[in-house]
Amino acid sequence: MNWQVISHSLPIFAQAFKLTLWLSFVGILGSLIVGALSSLIQYFKVPILSQLFTAYVELARNTPLLIQLFFLYYAFPVIGLKMSATTCGIIGLIFLGGAYMAEGFTGGFSGVNQTQIDNGKALGMNNLQLARYVVFPQGFALSMPALAANVIFLIKETSIFSVIAIPELTNTALDLIGMYYRSNEYLFVLVVAYAIVLIPVILLLNLLERRVRYGTFGD
Repeated sequence: MNWQVISHSLPIFAQAFKLTLWLSFVGILGSLIVGALSSLIQYFKVPILSQLFTAYVELARNTPLLIQLFFLYYAFPVIGLKMSATTCGIIGLIFLGGAYMAEGFTGGFSGVNQTQIDNGKALGMNNLQLARYVVFPQGFALSMPALAANVIFLIKETSIFSVIAIPELTNTALDLIGMYYRSNEYLFVLVVAYAIVLIPVILLLNLLERRVRYGTFGD
């Protein structure tokens, strides 16, 4: 292990590290929004939209991110819709992540006591009010384990972006290995970089899960 090689590569990896964090943040935030919206629409069985979102979830969950990225990056320009690699990566991550988040939210929403829904309706609440004040707050707490697992999954899925040449961590490591043939050093930095990202996120998610459950259920 040549530490000088590692030292010289750190500025390059630092740029890739920041890009990976930014892609992960935008992708996860977009996935949570799409997933919550999709799940609520399915939960309340909104005509037409619920069928469309059900089809979306099945399509996204049953196709690999790799294929989705190839389609966005190589097929869309054929019909005149050309996007940057970064934009394709974010859209692909949200497309895939939104479906997984939707399933996570659905599991939580289905755990909300039907009596509380009926009580809300008896008070004159419409579906939007039920979603805001009854279903989402309790369902979110129940969904936390699944959502946390999906967050970790999506961060790791950014490594697939290397196939469309986005200079995130994995692509940077592969490029450096291809140029300088120092696999051990660059793979070591890659592993450490992902550990620096994932370990604090896991700890934060565990803390958030406990806080949300305690605040909602008083455990």
